[in-house]
Amino acid sequence: MKTPEELYKLRKEAFVSNLTGGSITEINLVTAIAPVSYVFFAVLQSRLCLFTSYGPAQLAIDFLINCVLVLLATTLYSAQPLLLSILVLSPAVLIYFTTSKPPKTARPNISKSKDVVEGSEKSQDLLPKKAFLTVYRGSMMVITCVAILAVDFHVFPRRFAKVENWGTSLMDLGVGSFVFSSGLVSARTVVKQYLASSSRPVSFLGRMKTAMRSSLPLLVLGFVRLAMVKGVDYAEHVTEYGVHWNFFFTLGFLPPFVALLQSIPTGNRNPTVIYTVLTLLVAVGYQIVLKTTGLEEYVLVGDRHKYGLLGMNKEGASSFAGYLAIFLAGMSSGTYVLPRDDAVDPKKSKMLKTMLGWAAFWVFAFIGCNEYQGLGIGVSRRLANLSYVLWVAAFNTTQLVAFYLVERLLLSKRQTGVVHEKEAYKFNVPRVLNAFNRNGLAVFLMANLLTGLVNVTIKTLDMGRVEAMGILTAYLAAVGAVALALDYKDMSIKL
Repeated sequence: MKTPEELYKLRKEAFVSNLTGGSITEINLVTAIAPVSYVFFAVLQSRLCLFTSYGPAQLAIDFLINCVLVLLATTLYSAQPLLLSILVLSPAVLIYFTTSKPPKTARPNISKSKDVVEGSEKSQDLLPKKAFLTVYRGSMMVITCVAILAVDFHVFPRRFAKVENWGTSLMDLGVGSFVFSSGLVSARTVVKQYLASSSRPVSFLGRMKTAMRSSLPLLVLGFVRLAMVKGVDYAEHVTEYGVHWNFFFTLGFLPPFVALLQSIPTGNRNPTVIYTVLTLLVAVGYQIVLKTTGLEEYVLVGDRHKYGLLGMNKEGASSFAGYLAIFLAGMSSGTYVLPRDDAVDPKKSKMLKTMLGWAAFWVFAFIGCNEYQGLGIGVSRRLANLSYVLWVAAFNTTQLVAFYLVERLLLSKRQTGVVHEKEAYKFNVPRVLNAFNRNGLAVFLMANLLTGLVNVTIKTLDMGRVEAMGILTAYLAAVGAVALALDYKDMSIKL
């Protein structure tokens, strides 16, 4: 006779098992709330300078626009995401066309001394801070934090939870997007070396030491999470990564392999092409191995205890190759979105043409590969196979274009009158998203800890819609408060 606790654990495991996902179209409509929210913010800022001075009211509106709307899109409005976007865009359009640009007195004040000098120096940076990148990464982190707890409530549709074997879902996309985003920012060192031709190349040993320093904290977090999960007998979905493997292990093993691939001599060739080729070599090579060696069948239906520890964690060990390819795809994108783009008119922007070109490349590559239009390769997050890699790359490069267009069309120098980079960046970025982005991994860790705390203290499966939304809103506010506190204290925690 099983105890109530044991029965509830079985219910929890069944709640996230054997799911088949939903359509890519619906996922795109749900995630569209992120760039739509940025449109609303951009209109409020460029037309009303609403967030120039930042107090409790601005904080509440910022949190509502950039966090609560994401929560609503993935829960109460999950069946009508287009309606939610229309409800958000309608007041934005009304404000834009019924108000004029704010007078100069309402814009950020820039002193003629320190700020101007700093702005001039900043303008010479090869890799300046870019508002659209911060918003993209911050929004992705907010969606991730929402999903990891919301998935434990009935208010979060099962089609958004991770798929068992084949199919697409919001959370499947979120895992890959997290890795893609990490790869994007890691391209900074590659771009610096490429643009500064006089700089000394980093030795293999130096590169590997740096990689190991990045890996160690993540691997420690992986073991800590493993000990906590096993220690409290937490409900697990074993087919997600394996018996012992978790997402922190995947993140932790990435840097050394990337450092190894970076040691391949490339000369002065375009790094975007180089890393795209590496992405395809890893992804296609892994797909061939899956199909020709029986690895695909073993991972999906094979005996978990056949090969000891490796077999017990077959999903995590096998899918690592796919996540490595996604990380490289992110690096490929970083090589062209991180450098300076001085174009004011988006129609004349070289970066926009480059971003559109590569987004189209990944979209058509995915269409040519997947099970409906192309080679018949279904998407599998569990395997992290070729179709999954291409889907993640296509989605994220398209999202980057969307955020870039919002910034260029609604928050350009012509629209806002803010000419200095340092001030323009602050003006164009929601403070909440800046905080989520600045300490992304630390915020993700906090979200995981709070998710565990909620699950061991509350029976989430028995919560109604009102109770669930209250808990999720409070949780999101707590995560946001930690992120904002770290940002306010000017702290950047590097894990």
